[in-house]
Amino acid sequence: MAFARFSLIRRFSGASQRLLLPSISRCYPSFMNSGTEGFGRQSIMNSSCDISSILGWNSRDSIMLCSMKVPELMVYSKGTRSMSTMKVPAGARQVALKVTMLSPGFVYEPYKPRELIPFWKRWFTPSGWRRTKEDIILEMKNAYAISRLRKVTGYSKKLFYQDAIRLYKEINTLISDGNTSSLRKVVTEKMYSTLKNELKRRESMWSSIYWELVEPVVSIRTLRARMIALDKNDLDKAFIQLTIEFVTKQKFESYDSKGAVVSGDKTKEVLVKDIWVFERSLFHPGADWRLCARLSV
Repeated sequence: MAFARFSLIRRFSGASQRLLLPSISRCYPSFMNSGTEGFGRQSIMNSSCDISSILGWNSRDSIMLCSMKVPELMVYSKGTRSMSTMKVPAGARQVALKVTMLSPGFVYEPYKPRELIPFWKRWFTPSGWRRTKEDIILEMKNAYAISRLRKVTGYSKKLFYQDAIRLYKEINTLISDGNTSSLRKVVTEKMYSTLKNELKRRESMWSSIYWELVEPVVSIRTLRARMIALDKNDLDKAFIQLTIEFVTKQKFESYDSKGAVVSGDKTKEVLVKDIWVFERSLFHPGADWRLCARLSV
């Protein structure tokens, strides 16, 4: 009987050590100073185990779960205390916890042209009433996004259109020149990846291209405005997306590796309509408009 109890104690002691070792290995790693050797760790562990599974008892020898609490476990090596137990500077903690989103990475409610319906159908049929309701909701979303943009940034349509035309010309010029390093600064991360793949495919067909924007532009207008809020309790933490239609005259010509013209004619003006989506953060200091998508409708 005494031998059985001794064996039982040994089995329980060995199982307890096996339980403690994984918990120690999950502690935060310590940082070493150049003048110290070894390491130390400190942790607070709460571990629960089924004694019946440890000791191999049958279900008929049921036993209640026990909980072992080790409020503080400290391991030392050559008298060196873990730096993980030391106080970390407040500035370091703030840097570690700072998370920044540069772009949502998608277009919220991409613009699609609405089918025109007759006056009588809009006002005298149930389907027309539903369509009128949908149109009103869309316009209210546009107005709300613009109002938030104006409140936070002092948005002006005239100034924005000037900035949009500048970006339109700059981005197209960078694409024609294949300048990916500068292109990264004026487009979002997802758009940059898309344009980079397009440039790789273009290089397999054309060696270089000529592109020119004939100014002034024919027309520019806002098709849609949307706000993507990150925090419902703080509406200033949001992104604004404006869908803009450009109608312009352009000159284009492409060349092969020998400089021969492959397509286009730079002496002729071509009428082009583009729909671009520009994005801007409302909470990043010094944020500017960037291209986040080009729509085909």
